[in-house]
Amino acid sequence: MAALGGDGLRLLSVSRPERPPESAALGGPGPGLCCWVSVFSCLSLACSYVGSLYVWKSELPRDHPAVIKRRFTSVLVVSSLSPLCVLLWRELTGIQPGTSLLTLMGFRLEGIFPAALLPLLLTMILFLGPLMQLSMDCSCDLADGLKVVLAPRSWARCLTDMRWLRNQVIAPLTEELVFRACMLPMLAPCTGLGPAVFTCPLFFGVAHFHHIFEQLRFRQSSVGSIFLSAGHLIGPVLCHSFCNYMGFPAVCAALEHPQRRPLLAGYALGVGLFLLLLQPLTDPKLYGSLPLCVLLERAGDSEAPLCS
Repeated sequence: MAALGGDGLRLLSVSRPERPPESAALGGPGPGLCCWVSVFSCLSLACSYVGSLYVWKSELPRDHPAVIKRRFTSVLVVSSLSPLCVLLWRELTGIQPGTSLLTLMGFRLEGIFPAALLPLLLTMILFLGPLMQLSMDCSCDLADGLKVVLAPRSWARCLTDMRWLRNQVIAPLTEELVFRACMLPMLAPCTGLGPAVFTCPLFFGVAHFHHIFEQLRFRQSSVGSIFLSAGHLIGPVLCHSFCNYMGFPAVCAALEHPQRRPLLAGYALGVGLFLLLLQPLTDPKLYGSLPLCVLLERAGDSEAPLCS
């Protein structure tokens, strides 16, 4: 090696073959087929989740306690089996994540506190206007409201309310598991991490359009109001639960509110602060190492912008 001199060393370094992607090194399918497998796997998960809601034939509306209990059973079964779809995807594509399946899906202790608090804070900032509107329309003061929130009797009443359990617990947990924790690792090697983050909500949104037919069937809403409320953006489970509680912002009611000006200012301030804080509060460095970056590196995409 020393006899070759500097030019020889440079020649060796230039001619050294680049490391092939993990799937190619293992003799797996090409990138095109991997993408088809990823998309088909995500579609299968979405269809399985929505289909599980309709295995129980009933003429009752979706908010009936009997319907909710049956759907609890079916979605919990599908959600429990959904990690098997990721395992099957891994075998079909030949991509080895380099970390455990649970870690890849987001079940890890590293960075758990900022991951729980910062996205929820950011979501609450976005909902500053609706929160102001809620406080203005509430007849009780802050102290009385805190007493109600912290009272064990209030929590006991919530835990026996099927609609509350569905909207605040079961739906956020199962939907985030299926539509984010399972789909994101499968889509990221195909589309890249950034596009995958925005693609997962598309599956989530399409899967929620079955609510349109249910609400029209039982004449619970008009077509216009249904389309305004169908679906939310994917977020952590706490943000999902918070968004389910708040619902779609009542902008029309805010325009007709007696305190319209400060309320609209709160709406504008919330959106402005959200856009201002979105980048710093979602910086990956705040949440520890990203298992998805290890997955992308082993799949041959080591230059993902969010991982650099």
